[in-house]
Formats: sequence, C-alpha cells, structure tokens
Amino acid sequence: MDDNKVNADQNQSLGDSQDKPVELTGESTASSPPQSETINKSGPIFESVPEEELKPEEVAPEVATPTGEEVTPPGSENPTDVPPVVYEENKSKYFIIAGGAIFFLLVLLFFLRIIFGGKGPSKEVKLTYWGLWEEKEVFTPVIEDYQRKNPGVKIDYQKMSPQDYRDKLLARSKNGQGPDIFRFHNTWLPEIKDVVTSIPENIMSNSDFEKTFYKIHQSDLKNGNFYYGLPLYLDGLVLVYNDSLFKKAGIAAPPSTWDELTDTVVRLTVKDTNGQLVTAGIALGLASNVDHFSEILGLMIVQNGGSLKTLDQPEAAGALESYRRFAEPPNNFWDDSMPNSLTAFIQEKVAMVFVPTWEILLIKNANPDLQLKAVPLPTVPGGSPVSIANYWVEGVSRYSKNQLEAWKFLRFLIEKDTLTKLYEIESKLRLFGEPYSRVDLGSLLAQNEYVGAVIKQSDYFVSLPLISRTFDNGLNDEIIQYLENAVNATVNGLTYADGLKTAKQGVDQVFSKYKIE
Repeated sequence: MDDNKVNADQNQSLGDSQDKPVELTGESTASSPPQSETINKSGPIFESVPEEELKPEEVAPEVATPTGEEVTPPGSENPTDVPPVVYEENKSKYFIIAGGAIFFLLVLLFFLRIIFGGKGPSKEVKLTYWGLWEEKEVFTPVIEDYQRKNPGVKIDYQKMSPQDYRDKLLARSKNGQGPDIFRFHNTWLPEIKDVVTSIPENIMSNSDFEKTFYKIHQSDLKNGNFYYGLPLYLDGLVLVYNDSLFKKAGIAAPPSTWDELTDTVVRLTVKDTNGQLVTAGIALGLASNVDHFSEILGLMIVQNGGSLKTLDQPEAAGALESYRRFAEPPNNFWDDSMPNSLTAFIQEKVAMVFVPTWEILLIKNANPDLQLKAVPLPTVPGGSPVSIANYWVEGVSRYSKNQLEAWKFLRFLIEKDTLTKLYEIESKLRLFGEPYSRVDLGSLLAQNEYVGAVIKQSDYFVSLPLISRTFDNGLNDEIIQYLENAVNATVNGLTYADGLKTAKQGVDQVFSKYKIE
C-alpha cells in the first residue's frame, strides 16, 4: 500500500465516503461471489474505524449479498451495463505444486540410491560358479561373506570334473545351461573366446589390473585392449628336491644353473653292479615316464633362444638334444626302467623333479615324511631366469544374464582380505594354499618353503600352450602330442632336427586352427 496516499485520505470524513461506491479489492477469496457493482478505482482508501466508535447513524446498513438471479448476465439488453467481474481459478499454482512434487520425488530417489545403492540388486540374482580343484568348503566362507553384504545375490559353487571340462563349458554355455562364473586355464583364451567376456571398466580398469597383478597375468589375459579374467593365484614350474638325499650325498645347496645341475645329478645318481639305476639324480630325457615333460622341454627351448613357432631352427633342436641326453646311454641318469617320475620321487628313487607347486601337495599326501624343498629353476649360464606359467583364472560367461553381478563377486574375490582368507582356509585343509596373484601380497609368501619359489620367479614366467593335465582336448593336448612324437622319434634314432621339423608342421596347424599368430 502507498503510505502517502493513505495519509492524505485519512483526512476525509466518513460522511463523504458514504457518497462513494464500495471498492472491491483484488483480494476477494474464491468463496466470495462476484460483485455486480461498478468498481471505482479512483476512490479513496478508507481507514478502518472500530464499529463501537461510530455513531448509530454512521453505521452502514447491512447489504444483502445478491443472488445469482440478480446478477446481470453478460450480453444484457442494456448495453451500458458492465459485465460482472469473473474471477477464474489460477491454474498456474497446480503446475507449481506438481513441479514441486516431482522435484521432491527425484531428490528422495537420489538419496535412497545413495543409501541403498550398494546393497545389491532389487530382486534376487542367482550365480552359478563352476570351479575346479578346490572343494566347496574352501569357497563357502567367502561366498557367505559376500552374500551377507549383498543379500540379493545367491552364489552356487560347483566343483566340476576336469575331464572334458572345456567341452562341457562351451557346449552348455551355448545351450543356455552353462555357468555365470567359471575357471579356465591361463593358456585357454584362444580356444574359449566364444564364451568369455571382458572385465567392465567400472569393475576394474586396465591400469588397476596392471598395478594389481603380475606381468604374466597381463600377458595371458589381455586380448586387444581388454582383459578377460581375474586370477586368484599364480603357479608354474619349480625345482623340487629331496633334501635328505642331498644331505646323504654331501650336497649343501640345490643347483642354480644347468651346469651346476649336471654336476649335482652325477653325484646323486646311484647304479647297481649291473649298471641299473637305483636312485636317479633327476627325471629328464623321456616323454613316456616324465610328468610335465612338455613344459620342461618348452622351458629348455625358450632358454636356448627358440620358440614353438621356430621348432625347425637350431635353437629348438639343441634344446631337444640337451633334454634327451639325460636318458641316453652310456651315462643315462634316467631311463624307462624307472616308474613315473612323481611315483619315483615319492618312493625316493629320484632326487629332483620339475613340477608346479600343486604337485607338492600330492607328493606330501602320499609320503608325509619325505623331506623336500622347492627352489627356482636353474638358468642357462649368463642367461636370464625363466619359468613356464601354469595356473587357472576366474572368468564370466558372455551367455550369463547377470554379467555385472558376476564380475562384482569376482572383484570381491581378488581383494586383499578375501585372498588372504582363502589362503588361510586352504592352509587349514592342506599343506599350503594357492600363491597370491596380487603383487602387493607377494612378500607374505616369498620365504615360504613350498611356494616361495613361485614368488621369486614371478617376473620371469612365460606362457606356452603345452601344459600337461589341462584336459582341454584341444590346444594344449594337441601340441603335447606332436612334441611327444618328436621325443619318441629321437629315441628310435631320428635326428633331433628331423623330429622337430615334423612337430613344427603339426604345431603350425594347431596355431592356425585356433587363430594364434
């Protein structure tokens, strides 16, 4: 209200005001009926005076509210009549109310998402997990931990048989009956590419993967610009020796080079008066009774500067010759009169074997009193350390309807606390657990008498698709067969070079079949 106008009009007499029409203000409520009187917008604004102060004759008579019939309708015959003032309801306030309600709901949803966003999906998700080697009791505690934090997720761990496992994985996945999560070998990526899916960026970025895991994990699991699995552990060939036999022969330390290994083998080998082996220094030279012969031969080829793609070159032939010499007369340190190499080691008939660390569990289960130790593999004099990787990885099926939830669980499995808990559980059930896949946990196991050698070799592993007992009926088994044929051919008199030339033709066909360049 304009104060100057109010002050000026306050001097007007009440009597004068009665000669003026009553002014209607714009503040009439919706319940007040519209007035038919003409509004005089130029009239003064009157000061309110209490009724008890007025003289009786000054009190305005009560005016009856006109009925609807008394209001002159628009379009009256009298053109001079002014149409009634019609007050339409202000619809804009409903838009304001509706907008406010929508805004409130959006804010509410935002905060609910923040509060409950990490509690898992809105409906229950069931994930099927195909495992190998590990019993259900190993994974049950960590699965329960995850399910408590994510009540909408249920995980069914199933220990599968390794026989025909890869074939079942491929066939059942394509038929919609496969797992959401599955374990696969570090050499299998080329032969299961139709099933695996890559790690989503919001689960683990490439840079985080490379900071977390070892170089061999990065090499094995990357295809193009993506990684296709999360490893729970690392393993590969190590040198396992019988400490009691070493002490009996007066040998204080295991060999660290091939030259030292040859000298050590001579001192450890015992023959009877007929020249028959009683105790062998090492199990090398044959394919028929040497466990993991293909990995050992592959190791020697790599150490000599060769590869599976250059089997027809002198480096590969030289490596095969060095391997065969351990079982060739007259100074054979191993022959076909000996049992399978692991059986011979358990029976203390051989002092040294090359095996992945998981074989130690089988040896100790069969002969708990056997005193053994594991060390890194011998190197070529002047050469760099190297070993052959042999481990398994957890992946997610591209046929899974819950891929993101599956990756979230695997991300949980490779966290520090989860991996250390898994190792503790495994170590309660057996001699030791799987060596950690995380670089930042390696120091915890570096001095372990059984798996410390894996950690010490962690930067020197290479992968070759010639690993024994993956049961893949494919890449590995096919290449192993060609190498076995080459070894057996040289036993029968074929030259090392000619034996490997034939093997190369077969290996090239396998590489072409699985599109390995």
